[in-house]
Amino acid sequence: MRRFVSFGPALVVLLTSAVAVFAIPEAVRRIGAANTAVQIDLARQTLDTDDILDRISRATRAIAELVEPSVVHIEVVAPNEDGRPVSSNGSGWLYDAEGNIVTNAHVVRNAVRVNTQFHDGRVVAAQVVGTDPFTDIAVLRVSGVGEVFPARRATGERPSRGDRVYAFGSPFGFKFSMAEGIISALGRSPPSASEFGGFTNFIQTDAAVNPGNSGGPLVDSRGRVIGMNVAIANARTTRGVNEGQSAGISFAIPLAMIESVADQIIRTGEVSRGYLGVLFAEAPQWIDSRGKYTGVGLRVRNVTADGPAERAGMLSGDVVVSIAGEAVAEMGRLRSIIGSYRPGDRVLVSVWRNDDFKDIEVTLGRMPFEVLTRLRPTDFLQEMLGMVATDAAGSVRIRFVAEGSPAQEARLTPGDEIVSVAGRPVASLEALAESLVREGLLTGGLVRLSVRSSSSNELREVGVRIEPYRSPGG
Repeated sequence: MRRFVSFGPALVVLLTSAVAVFAIPEAVRRIGAANTAVQIDLARQTLDTDDILDRISRATRAIAELVEPSVVHIEVVAPNEDGRPVSSNGSGWLYDAEGNIVTNAHVVRNAVRVNTQFHDGRVVAAQVVGTDPFTDIAVLRVSGVGEVFPARRATGERPSRGDRVYAFGSPFGFKFSMAEGIISALGRSPPSASEFGGFTNFIQTDAAVNPGNSGGPLVDSRGRVIGMNVAIANARTTRGVNEGQSAGISFAIPLAMIESVADQIIRTGEVSRGYLGVLFAEAPQWIDSRGKYTGVGLRVRNVTADGPAERAGMLSGDVVVSIAGEAVAEMGRLRSIIGSYRPGDRVLVSVWRNDDFKDIEVTLGRMPFEVLTRLRPTDFLQEMLGMVATDAAGSVRIRFVAEGSPAQEARLTPGDEIVSVAGRPVASLEALAESLVREGLLTGGLVRLSVRSSSSNELREVGVRIEPYRSPGG
């Protein structure tokens, strides 16, 4: 009896513990499930009573419905390096009600056939009105397609970092796609997007942009175009090979530059740019003057004699702080701001002089060819075509042709005289260089030259071409 009594309490404790081992976790689970049920119910009530996400979704759908009819998918057929036709694709957008379409120059470079597909499935052949390789902007035109729906534009408005944006286009050929992001930065200078002219001031976004998006519109939260997709920042592998996919860093040409270039191409087929007429020190100037102003500007090293800046009263030693209200701290951005204006436009230049601000109104001139290309005509011909030439009586005479150069491939020889380009007479090196650019040399086009042979004095037709640059934006 004693032995049984002595084990009684221990047995009770053991049984109680066993029950607790199984009962307590079950109770905890039930309490957790009850809490989860309460959380779900509260979340459901929140979503049912607060429609903010529904409103955002409705706004995003409205942007898609507004913009998509103005977006076009572009199919291009162009010869490759071997002369065989190959196809590629890109994007574009309707610029006006006359059927003009804006895209990137690199999308339609050297094209022999361009087809555009609209959102409703219509496929229409397009004519290339003109291209500007310096800004990578081109204008196409379609006709006989009935009513078209041009994109709304945010003309005269400046985007800001943090603004929500939407990129449209055909990434990897997936037509009429839409991606969302924000403006990450302004005034960027991606080298891949400024091959020839050095024009920068690009919009940086984190919207997903891939090959095929090039030429598509970048729009704001009201569905208005603020820029055009042009390039992406490629990642690099350990072997140094570019990886052509979105990395959250993409670039767009600002609308102000697009409108300036596109309007001129539509009106005249050519592009002229504003010119200030100053040389700047290479490094930005940091200004800290007794607390009156702290910031960065560009110091004027030299003012071109009788140029637009000198006529307006700018002096060597002035520090340019802003142009037309836009701060400038690097040459590329200043060049792009000035380049987005046209000859004859008036811009307000704010300079720091003698410890104070001074606003100077400058009437811009026309940007000279050597400033535009950053090369004198003689250097341009040598670098692009591999030949040295001089002015002759009413023509241009070739003095030297480098082995393996585009000039040699075109069978140009020393002593030949270049008389005309695409039927237009050329009487000087500058006229020759400008005509070559106008006829599409920098975008890979085959340019026809009339040449008087040095041996037979007979005229012959030759074609010259260079390998065009390529943007990683697709």
